[in-house]
Amino acid sequence: MSATVVMILALAMGTYAFRLVGPVLHGRVDIPPRVQELLSAGAIVLLVALLATGALTEGGGFAGWARPAGVLVGAVLAWRRAPFVVVVLAAAATTAVLRAAGVG
Repeated sequence: MSATVVMILALAMGTYAFRLVGPVLHGRVDIPPRVQELLSAGAIVLLVALLATGALTEGGGFAGWARPAGVLVGAVLAWRRAPFVVVVLAAAATTAVLRAAGVG
């Protein structure tokens, strides 16, 4: 077996183990409310960081203004509870129109 296959299998087993831990330990471990709040805040911070790096960078540099504008339009529509398809299409259209106009 090649090293790549071994690594893929190890990652698959680790992922399965993480998914299995929740149902197995449910009810056996009591997590304090403060820890639950911190975990929720940590998840939000990670998602915002992922959004920021995906929206603002490309190839190690600034992605230009079109992409962040598209993300902003999508975020506003999602916040206003627009349908998912509308959010995606509006964000893509905003980015495309700005790039076609030469904004970058």
